[in-house]
Amino acid sequence: MTSPSWNDAELIAALLAIDPTGLGGVVLDHPSHEAAREWLALVRACLPDGAPMRRVPASVTEDRLFGGVDLAATLTTGRLVVEPGVLAAADGGTVVLPMAERASAAVLAGLVEVLDAHAVRVEREGIAARHDARVALVCYDESADDESLPTALTDRLAFKLTGLNVFACADTRARALSDAVVTARARLANVVDGAAWLDAVCELAQAYGIVSLRAPLLAWRAARAHAALAGRDTVTEADATVASRLVLLPRAITMPSPPPPPPDESNEDTPPEPPTAEDDTPPDTPPEPPPEAPEPPDVPETPPPDDASDDARPPADILRDAVAASLPPGMLEQLLAQSGMQRGVQGKVGEETVSLLRGRPRGARAGEPRGGARLHLLETLRVAAPWQRVRGRTSREQRVALRKDDFRVRRFIERTGTTVIFVVDASGSSAIARLSEAKGAIELLLAESYARRDRVSLIAFRGTTAETLLPATRALARAKRVLAALPGGGGTPMATAIDAAVTAAIAAERSGSAPLVVFLTDGRANIARDGTPGRGKAAEDALAAGRAFAMARVSALFVDTSLRPDGTGRKLAEAMRARYVPLPAANSAALSGLVRMVQQEAGA
Repeated sequence: MTSPSWNDAELIAALLAIDPTGLGGVVLDHPSHEAAREWLALVRACLPDGAPMRRVPASVTEDRLFGGVDLAATLTTGRLVVEPGVLAAADGGTVVLPMAERASAAVLAGLVEVLDAHAVRVEREGIAARHDARVALVCYDESADDESLPTALTDRLAFKLTGLNVFACADTRARALSDAVVTARARLANVVDGAAWLDAVCELAQAYGIVSLRAPLLAWRAARAHAALAGRDTVTEADATVASRLVLLPRAITMPSPPPPPPDESNEDTPPEPPTAEDDTPPDTPPEPPPEAPEPPDVPETPPPDDASDDARPPADILRDAVAASLPPGMLEQLLAQSGMQRGVQGKVGEETVSLLRGRPRGARAGEPRGGARLHLLETLRVAAPWQRVRGRTSREQRVALRKDDFRVRRFIERTGTTVIFVVDASGSSAIARLSEAKGAIELLLAESYARRDRVSLIAFRGTTAETLLPATRALARAKRVLAALPGGGGTPMATAIDAAVTAAIAAERSGSAPLVVFLTDGRANIARDGTPGRGKAAEDALAAGRAFAMARVSALFVDTSLRPDGTGRKLAEAMRARYVPLPAANSAALSGLVRMVQQEAGA
């Protein structure tokens, strides 16, 4: 059976409909609304009859999405009534989440749990319920500037569809694709894995710098679905190529190294000529020409078989070349550049956000007191009061007739703060100058932290360790005492310092603050991660730690304090994806102003 030539958008729609639970879903990267609507219509046509497709806004509440107490029905009947959520109602179908980057952290975390367990568990407010939720998730990524989808969510979605600006599928092609999907869905369970191509997919993921183990697993599921779509019972090179191009390439962060050239076998059987006495002849004497060998008889050349070279090459090399050949020229470099640009601060610095739990009171809004939201009793009664004569009372005990639309919950305005984490190089004879600059900058920032709600932390690294001398605080007196006793001298454990900065930044994020890491160092590491001296090993460990720092997606500023920058600090800053600033003649006022400028840019 020969499958028609489908484009990537049609292939992703078909593969998602064949194995929606196994593939997780797809991220639509900045699609146009018309093209996204047409593509979702194709997905709906490929899904089984009766499979639901639910569209939920980014502002959906946890109770509406996962299920909870139906407050109005509970008050009316006098007993606890459980309301299933949207995910339970979409079991066996698809959930569409526009503007997914603006969904709350609790909603995104719940979606991650549902994608893992294929079920919704509700255990709160006296409820203990479990509902099947075998769904595929379609997320619209319309992020701008510092917005982004969490890696925990995108890591569980197999596909990323980029450039969906114009999409149209003719009715005949849509019907043909839908018929092929129905046949493939029945064939999927009988598809036999090819062990060689499975290993090749895993090796290709490693060559692209993909560290997540879910990526090759999703790619292999896509390869099995593609084999079923093409009418095959075994995964072949074509299936592995398509799956690697659709699943692995959007996740690639490094360019795979080319395979080593094959050995030159032309002179393999010709032994080297032994040295002769003619080698001692003076340079003025020309060497005698060698005797002419008789010409061999004409033998017709036998061309090698077409697949002889492929049989000698490992499947991983064949798959890598096949994926590269299926892309337009320069497309792989563009994908790698785009993946390198997708970084930024997780939240806006100093942003005022609406909250239902904490902050300054700011009136009330319509809603139900769920998920920690507090009922505004006065506003609820004020809204229900004009309707009492119309509604009437159902019993003598009922004083007020309330409806679901009457509920009002308290509204608060909360301002997020920033944690500025200074990572100071306290090693060597020049540490005194660096430490004095860091002390002055921290004291200046602390003086403004009371108004900006910023916190400041200090990590100093020297010798073989990196020590947190000042945990995140706004206490000015405590900070001055710690800064006055800041020691200096010893080696430069750069990798250890970067690891400590990542740990501090993650802790700041968990506490609800936006971290900003400021490195003050020349980047010239001489102590490895294991504490052994040596510039070569220390530099390799520092670059590896820098790449891990970049994957944490933390906003960072790298201040090169060397008197003559030689490119070492810039190379390390690029690995960390941090903003690089050469500042050989720094002072506390300049550093403080630079940090404030980066904060303003992050919050703009």
